[in-house]
Amino acid sequence: MIIDVALGARAYPIHIRPGLLADAGAVLAPFARGGRLVVVSDTQVAGHHLPTLQAGLPGIRLEPILLPPGEATKDWAHLQLLVERLLELGVERSDAVLALGGGVIGDLVGFACSMLKRGCRFVQLPTTLLAQVDSSVGGKTAINAKAGKNLVGAFHQPAAVLIDPAVLATLPRRELMAGYAEVVKYGLINDPGFFAWCEGQGAAVLAGDTQAQIHAIAHSCRAKAAVVAADERETDDVRALLNLGHTFGHAFEAETGFSSRLLHGEAVALGMVLAHRLSARLGLCPAADAARVTAHLAGLGFVTEARDLGLTCDAARLVAHMAHDKKMSGGRLAFILSRGIGQSFVCRDVALADVEAFLAKELAGELAGELAGEQA
Repeated sequence: MIIDVALGARAYPIHIRPGLLADAGAVLAPFARGGRLVVVSDTQVAGHHLPTLQAGLPGIRLEPILLPPGEATKDWAHLQLLVERLLELGVERSDAVLALGGGVIGDLVGFACSMLKRGCRFVQLPTTLLAQVDSSVGGKTAINAKAGKNLVGAFHQPAAVLIDPAVLATLPRRELMAGYAEVVKYGLINDPGFFAWCEGQGAAVLAGDTQAQIHAIAHSCRAKAAVVAADERETDDVRALLNLGHTFGHAFEAETGFSSRLLHGEAVALGMVLAHRLSARLGLCPAADAARVTAHLAGLGFVTEARDLGLTCDAARLVAHMAHDKKMSGGRLAFILSRGIGQSFVCRDVALADVEAFLAKELAGELAGELAGEQA
């Protein structure tokens, strides 16, 4: 299937088809200038998928640039290395660079291409569920800084996105779960029917059921495409809703050093639980709905209690991480809260002192019992 991201002159298609990686020539041929295509990947992904991609591109020579896997690659040093390598290969503004990998590679390549010769094209070929349903679509590109996650970047839309659900078979369950958190997010934002579908089919998605995965990917991409078309640069509150769970999640990622100790999707899953619990604590969301979100994610194996992360920091330190969030404006931080399943909204009047008090209770494991009692 093809899903269009309607952005006028910057519009682009999302191609979704099992087996697309092995038969990508028809889609990628127009982007190969002079029979050559520069592809950026990490060493782990390349070992799994680069030979298959090359076999599916008859008459096209791949020029690979391989980087280390992991979130630590999204930094200044690897950005500089990538830009200089692209220049050495003579990449021009009319060329397109292929990003083959997960969110780290997609973000890094997109940001590099936004700067290279004041902007060249790039194509996303995401190989993780998280990248397929979220980061590959929408044009947000960035690297991490010492102050926090994704604080240095640019909006730079891809020329196309190619999604092959079959590549998910190479992922460990933990990586699938990290991507599934972003799938659930679309239901929690404004689609209670899709959240109900997730409650019924989430286990099948994680078990590798092809039809369940295709449905999850396609539904998520349609939802993301609609949001991006309505609010490309997050100037209104429409696209901001996609940050549900991310303010809490990014703080946990920063505290764990953006390492494999806590994957982005794992942090977002816990963040979505906390966003609903905070909403319930503030009297905005029924305690039963917060409990329902917790039950679904916990039932699939996600960490849903902050105390279970084993952090040694206090709540004040987590709030300090939040203060560096790119959504901070006028000393106030925009939180994505909820009035119930599928009723998320942007809230700018939550005092950070209240958030600190809430997190202190969460780190102590006090609020789960309180909310359970309220639900009863």
